[in-house]
Amino acid sequence: MNRSIFMAICLSAAAAFAGPYDIDEFTAQDVGTPDEYITAEFGGELKVAPVNEVSSLQEGRLVVRQKFEDPFGESETAYQLYQGGAGDLSSMTALSVPDGASYDDIVKAKLYKRRGMDAGEDFEKVYFDGKSVYIPNQSSAIAFVAGDAVELKGDAPVAEEAAPVAAAAPAAEEECDEYDPDCEDEEEDEDYDVAGNLDKTNAEADERDNSADDAAYDASENATDRFGIADEVRFWSAVALSAIAATSAVLGILEHMEANKAGDAYDELDDVHDQLYGKILQACSDNAPESVSSCVAAMSYYNLTGGSNYSLKTLEKRMDTNKKTQDSHATARNIWFGVTGVTLTAAIVLFVW
Repeated sequence: MNRSIFMAICLSAAAAFAGPYDIDEFTAQDVGTPDEYITAEFGGELKVAPVNEVSSLQEGRLVVRQKFEDPFGESETAYQLYQGGAGDLSSMTALSVPDGASYDDIVKAKLYKRRGMDAGEDFEKVYFDGKSVYIPNQSSAIAFVAGDAVELKGDAPVAEEAAPVAAAAPAAEEECDEYDPDCEDEEEDEDYDVAGNLDKTNAEADERDNSADDAAYDASENATDRFGIADEVRFWSAVALSAIAATSAVLGILEHMEANKAGDAYDELDDVHDQLYGKILQACSDNAPESVSSCVAAMSYYNLTGGSNYSLKTLEKRMDTNKKTQDSHATARNIWFGVTGVTLTAAIVLFVW
């Protein structure tokens, strides 16, 4: 088999194994716009950042990864990296990349709020400073690297850390006299300070919401780690079908080559057959016209070589064997190519589902 053909088939099959939680390339053409976290330097726009430079950013620089979705679903979701100056990051949590996963892997991995979300529900904006990862209003995130779920965690933002420090020395509690109507028990009047500390109230509400989501997820999934199990089943099924398609394509090519060999052998013997038959017909032409066919039939069994039994009939039997061999390999070739078409189509459907 041609080695270049085999390599092309293998490479094509390997290219199809990209996971639904990875960003293969950054192709979005939209203009990068600054926000409160990242600032533009020239013309009010952010410039595109090469993916291999994100992990080596200089101090004070920041990269934002932006997700662009078509609301009408007419084009595929695209991603792009934009570079600028670091803005005010104090309200966001610096998420650390755990051991076993590289920073570059996280740059090219989609990030999610929690386990069990669909592949297309990743965060729209993710920020990178070369050391940590930042996502607005998130103190943790989930990525999927090389088939394994990776959790990014971080400490609370500086703005939230100041509140516990300020409350570290509480004032002495006043004991109420049961006969004093002006003294009320604090435990009976515990409300959130919505007007005074809105950020803290929102943070506590978000924490309760996240806790409720996690509890519901643990109950529904029986506390098992299922990171998009439906997508995982589809993805690995597509991988298996792609491998079957590649294998059947190789077998089909081999059967095609064998069919060609048998066909060439048949053609060569057919030329010899025509020459021998012509000589026999010429030798029998001296007989009476009504006896020519009988002469040809008799000569067909005659040993033409003077050595081994090699008559016209023997030659015709070899030609028949070659023809059957060619038909057998051609049938096997068609079957294997049919399997390739079916499994490859199914794999493509699962990959894009």
